[in-house]
Amino acid sequence: MAPGKKSPNGRVPASRRMVVKGLGAAGAALSGMLPRWSLAEDAPATYAKAAIDWKQFAGQTIALAGAIHPWSSAIAALLPQFTKLTGIKVVTDFRLETEFLGALPDKLASGSTTPDTFMFLTYGQGISAGWLEPLNAYYSDRSLTDLAWYDESDLLKTARAFPLWSDGERYAFPITSEAVTLFINSDALAAKNLSVPQTFDELLATAKAVKTNDMSGITMRAQAGGNSSPAAMSFVFSYGGSMVKDNKAAFASPEAIAAIAMYGEILSQAGPVGVGSYEWYQVLNDFVQGKTAMAIDSSVLARDIADPAKSRVAKQAAFAAFPHLEGRAAVPFMSHWQACINAKSQNKRAAFLFLLWATSKPTSLRTAAAGLATTRLSAWSSESFKKAFGAQAAAAALINLQSADVDRCKAILFHPQSRPIQDAFMIGVNEVVTGAKSAKSAMSAAAEKANAVIHG
Repeated sequence: MAPGKKSPNGRVPASRRMVVKGLGAAGAALSGMLPRWSLAEDAPATYAKAAIDWKQFAGQTIALAGAIHPWSSAIAALLPQFTKLTGIKVVTDFRLETEFLGALPDKLASGSTTPDTFMFLTYGQGISAGWLEPLNAYYSDRSLTDLAWYDESDLLKTARAFPLWSDGERYAFPITSEAVTLFINSDALAAKNLSVPQTFDELLATAKAVKTNDMSGITMRAQAGGNSSPAAMSFVFSYGGSMVKDNKAAFASPEAIAAIAMYGEILSQAGPVGVGSYEWYQVLNDFVQGKTAMAIDSSVLARDIADPAKSRVAKQAAFAAFPHLEGRAAVPFMSHWQACINAKSQNKRAAFLFLLWATSKPTSLRTAAAGLATTRLSAWSSESFKKAFGAQAAAAALINLQSADVDRCKAILFHPQSRPIQDAFMIGVNEVVTGAKSAKSAMSAAAEKANAVIHG
């Protein structure tokens, strides 16, 4: 391509070095906006600065349940330090995610007093069923909480807003952070002298330009099930649409239809063969095996992508902000795993103290050093986290987190019928991607099906 000539994505082309330099500059600029917090500051004396009697529940035992997950791994390594600080013993029960999520509702519904505290996703269901302990009174209890020391202003804005229910009550502590992110094989783009796409039109053009017989242009989830929805929901939000509005499925709106039409066009023209069956693990596998030039999925995949032991493209992998519609800001989907206290627990105050410790600045700094994407700005800005997670990946994920619309994410995630709504949505998306239906036909039928579930 001749110097100065525009590339297929409509922008002046750039070398791989320029692509990576540009992404790095964004990370450097963002880093300069964040507070500094060094590992050297994280000493036992940091906990002593809190106006809290850490030993007030010494001798108690609490049960902690969760999925086998980066958070449970990171926090488990620190439990001996928690017991030394508080005298509280923590008994853990971590299981495969599907097993854990399947068993927990039955246990809570039975009125079991254990586990005392647990990882949780179906927030709306848990609140409406009365399974979750309200936490505002615990935050206001000065014997349990030193708000100045805990410093909620250090939490990501999404983490501050995420647990707030419609009445202002909180029933959870956010414990991890993730947002839909664009992954780039910079060598594949450099080979065509292409820049990282910033708009959806550029994404389509770039994906088509880099596609070969051996490499798809882009990979995203398109399986006909709710678990595949994050990338597609990000398109809907970025086009100005919503998943749920006024207790109705909203994805038959003109904005959502246009978004899914673009999603389907991108994958049908530049995606891999069989993309209609793709879940997150197929997306990840294609990218780390060098079988796709770009992918869009959760930021939590960044660690595997950048790990040379797991990824053939670790050295050329780059991470970027989610694309946007021309004239609009990007609005990627985001989420937080949360931890809650069992409303039937006999050790609620000890469980609250545990969660306060687990999500505090000094503890978050330590879990971040293990590569965990926590909820705290201080941890995200720490050199130890950027080294473990990757500085560019961290910068891209944080940009996407800060671009998200928490209310639109909560509207679908916390709806009592969240999963069947997402299932209906992704059945429609799958029909568009595979060419079975037009976006208007598929999304109209999907919304009708979801609304039938909502209004029962």
